[in-house]
Amino acid sequence: METTLIILKPDAVQRGLMGRIIARFEDKGLQIVGAKMMKIPMALAERHYADHKGKGFYDGLVKFMTSSPVLVLAVRGLGAIAVCRKMMGATFGSKAESGTIRGDFGVSNSFNLIHGSDSPEAAAKELGLFFAPGEVVEFARPVDQWVYDYGKGAPE
Repeated sequence: METTLIILKPDAVQRGLMGRIIARFEDKGLQIVGAKMMKIPMALAERHYADHKGKGFYDGLVKFMTSSPVLVLAVRGLGAIAVCRKMMGATFGSKAESGTIRGDFGVSNSFNLIHGSDSPEAAAKELGLFFAPGEVVEFARPVDQWVYDYGKGAPE
């Protein structure tokens, strides 16, 4: 099992899509183990997107991410990073496949609704930026026996 960071960006919050997006993750069988609504401070946005500093879109991205509240989620599941990224769809809404979050809810190439960690290393770093110790609460769910096949002792 792995835990990944998901951010429902200002456009998703302002458009009232939070519940519909969360429901997609839960319907898939993923577990929400942390949630926090916040307005990202400038310094945190700059740290989160530090790898993009100097790129043409960096200033606009930081401004956008600090412009309005976001919903930050810790999402857990088997292969959660890859599963969430597939569910998110291509970066640009205009190019995202129908059936994905961006494909179903977005058309903009700037406002793309959602962020998801792209690797286990990024997830660990990003979760540490947005959640303090104890704010991500992992707990057993009886329904997991119906989400994953435990026939061999470990979830498949």
